Amino acid sequence: MKAILIVYGQSHTQTIEQILDHLEIRGFTRWEEVHGRGSHQGEPHYGTHAWPSQNGSILTLVDDKKAATLLKELKHLNQQAEQQGLRAFVWEAESGV
Repeated sequence: MKAILIVYGQSHTQTIEQILDHLEIRGFTRWEEVHGRGSHQGEPHYGTHAWPSQNGSILTLVDDKKAATLLKELKHLNQQAEQQGLRAFVWEAESGV
């Protein structure tokens, strides 16, 4: 099982939720108004007057096969609008309860 943290420019929110629905990934936790800046070329997303854009983030746990498909879809979305910002981070996960 994989834990996938998706951090993205807020403009991607609806599209990412549609991807999760399409892949039948029901469970996730979303944080809105996440602030930060990209590690390469991204502009800051601070929600301030100078840097008004913001990020969102979603954490979901999925089986390995579905994780690969989700990452492929997210990569495709990022390639369509790289300036919006989208990153996915993956960890191994175990069910605790």
